[in-house]
Amino acid sequence: MTDRQDFASASVPRHLVRGALGFGALAGSLLLLPVGGPVGLLLAPVGLFALRGCPMCWAIGLLQTVSNGRLERSCVDGRCELSVARQARGWPMIRS
Repeated sequence: MTDRQDFASASVPRHLVRGALGFGALAGSLLLLPVGGPVGLLLAPVGLFALRGCPMCWAIGLLQTVSNGRLERSCVDGRCELSVARQARGWPMIRS
């Protein structure tokens, strides 16, 4: 098993901007349907690209970004535990 962070961003503000662009483009594609017809749906792929495929992927990435470097997993004899990383104790929860 790898510790690769698939959906995390470099910072929380960058991740929130990606979410605003993604959700905004998805909402815009639906709201523009009555005005522009199917042409409004061209914003949907832009929104999905900003969200890296799906809204759930974005939400998972937000949790990974917030917890990045603050949690560590240790497995011994098939039993795994999640704890606060030693270097993260006392850090604020969200850094920019």
